[in-house]
Amino acid sequence: MTVTDKIAPKEEPMIRLEELTKKYRGQQLPAVDRVTMDMPRGEIVVLVGPSGCGKTTTMELINRLIEPSSGRIHLDGEDVTTADPDTLRRRIGYVIQQIGLFPHHTVAENIGTVPRLLGWNKTKIDGRVDELLDLVGLEPGVFRKRYPKELSGGQRQRIGVARALAADPPVMLMDEPFGAIDPITRDRLQNEFLRLQQTVRKTIVFVTHDIDEAIKLGDRIAILGERSRIAQYDTPANILSNPASTYVEDFIGAGASLKRLNLSLVGDVALDTGAVTARIDGTAAEARDRLAKSERSALLLLDGQGRPQRWVDAADLERADGDLHRAGQPVSALVESAATLSYALNEMLTSNAGVALVVDGDGGFQGLLDFETVMVATRSVQRDSSEFYRAAKVAG
Repeated sequence: MTVTDKIAPKEEPMIRLEELTKKYRGQQLPAVDRVTMDMPRGEIVVLVGPSGCGKTTTMELINRLIEPSSGRIHLDGEDVTTADPDTLRRRIGYVIQQIGLFPHHTVAENIGTVPRLLGWNKTKIDGRVDELLDLVGLEPGVFRKRYPKELSGGQRQRIGVARALAADPPVMLMDEPFGAIDPITRDRLQNEFLRLQQTVRKTIVFVTHDIDEAIKLGDRIAILGERSRIAQYDTPANILSNPASTYVEDFIGAGASLKRLNLSLVGDVALDTGAVTARIDGTAAEARDRLAKSERSALLLLDGQGRPQRWVDAADLERADGDLHRAGQPVSALVESAATLSYALNEMLTSNAGVALVVDGDGGFQGLLDFETVMVATRSVQRDSSEFYRAAKVAG
């Protein structure tokens, strides 16, 4: 998707906030001050800002966990500012950092909470539970009868997302859902979340204090200042290339060029598909012959399912005594096409080969990603964003 594709919505927004304000009794200034914004359907809108700026309060006003002092909330074209709040919340999925699973309910019972409230029958609920467990990558037969204490942090977070999706709501609110998870699991969950969004296409309001997470996940980002005042509301590419103020520049911080690597996925760029490969259960003579006929300095050994196993060069193959399983070096820097270029670059920097091996969901080899390709993609994102921004200024 190009920067231009992600700019102006062509239809009624899923969520529209008009002069939304929250002022608490005894406070001189409002916590949320006249927030006005449109959130297009099917997109991830990230609210990001420093602690205490009002981003979570703004999100909770949308489903009226907190009642607004003034302003209007529209959901799918309907003014829901004074609608029954319980009915409204059943139309909106909600995921929080602490997840909030019921500890004495099984995974299946947790996921089925809202469908039960809506009067679904047991057969329909059971089918939906299994469907959602498959969707979030957890085997129904293994996980549906487990209790939250029997799950890892990442698994509990996936169940929280499944529960929010249970009644198929058009809107999801997510309040720092990955904030309490270790960095490696967090990155994997973010990738899974993006993959999931490609399937479900919900309108998602996502709160975070992490600008890198906002850039990676958001179709649009609202950078908020005090009292949730919007400093800039735009695509990640435009915010990085054309910050609206010194406040936005300071919030983005140094390294905007590296942050742009979170805007593109490995699957968005052209891979080097000319790698020389051979079967690891083949002979060293066959591998030597393949390498000698190529212009490459190294050969990639694959297993019977086409999964990368080891890198070998001519010297490794000369020393191999009939068993390629111990020849050369084990592969590293394995990335899937859904990973960001930022993640791929980090893996490449730790790899002896200096390239990333791109694999499919089953681990099958797809091609190589090198530093030059990453740099070209970064410059392309910056150029496209700058050209669109200039055109928008001329038009507007």
